[in-house]
Amino acid sequence: MKDLQEILAIARAVGWGAAEILQSYYHGTAKDSNLNIQYKQNEPVTIADITVSQYILQKLQAALGQEDFAYVSEETYKSELSEDTKTKTDWVWIIDPLDGTRGFIEKTGDYAVHIALVKEHRPVLAVVAIPEAEKLYFAIKDSGTFVETRNNSQTLQLSLNSTTKSLEDLKIVVSRSHRNQKLNYLLENLPCQQQKSVGSVGCKIATILEQQADLYISLSGKSAPKDWDIAAPELILTEAGGQFTHFDGSPLQYNTGDINQWGGLLASNGHYHTELCQKIAKILVQFDEM
Repeated sequence: MKDLQEILAIARAVGWGAAEILQSYYHGTAKDSNLNIQYKQNEPVTIADITVSQYILQKLQAALGQEDFAYVSEETYKSELSEDTKTKTDWVWIIDPLDGTRGFIEKTGDYAVHIALVKEHRPVLAVVAIPEAEKLYFAIKDSGTFVETRNNSQTLQLSLNSTTKSLEDLKIVVSRSHRNQKLNYLLENLPCQQQKSVGSVGCKIATILEQQADLYISLSGKSAPKDWDIAAPELILTEAGGQFTHFDGSPLQYNTGDINQWGGLLASNGHYHTELCQKIAKILVQFDEM
């Protein structure tokens, strides 16, 4: 098997290629830019989702084969494995070809490509491309996070000593559409009340990396974010010095046999992470007692 740096070079090239395809649909320059929108479990799916999924899978499998790796993409996972079984290999590609389909359709600019390589339930390599920002974030476990444009690349580091913000001054990046009563109650009762609305988990995490926001909260209700929503964004955040955990501080697990990330998740730039987890837990107890 190739080493992770070689694999990352392949994944970065695939990420840029996927971003170009998405932009061709987004800006109407594709040969047929009709998105052919359909709905799967109340979530929109477009021809762009499917085309980019096929592109990513084809490129990765052509370069890396299928002996060492399994491949799970949002658009094809049901034909690849059932939800109650996990893949038989320790190395699994977890792919979201278009994270933020609603934003893509509504032309908010908030959409991303997620490509993560998971080993034994934890991400070890990640690429998150933000096409409209013309940026691609990438990371290898224990090797830091980088952001590149078409012209250059630089390290991203969230310094724990670089802020004098109080807990009350932190800004939360929130979803444009995925909200429920419990999450609204939580947001209303946190000490930090500044909010920034962004679609796509990848774009939300990018706002934390770019220091335009400080934290993101995911609280599953009837549905939950899936492995492909979280795996790649988690690694680019944590390798830059941020944190992404369950409210009890435990790490996220992937390729477990359930593609849902149930429960509560907190992503942050690392400031007040433990304190926020404790406050969130108390507020949710209050909600449950109402």
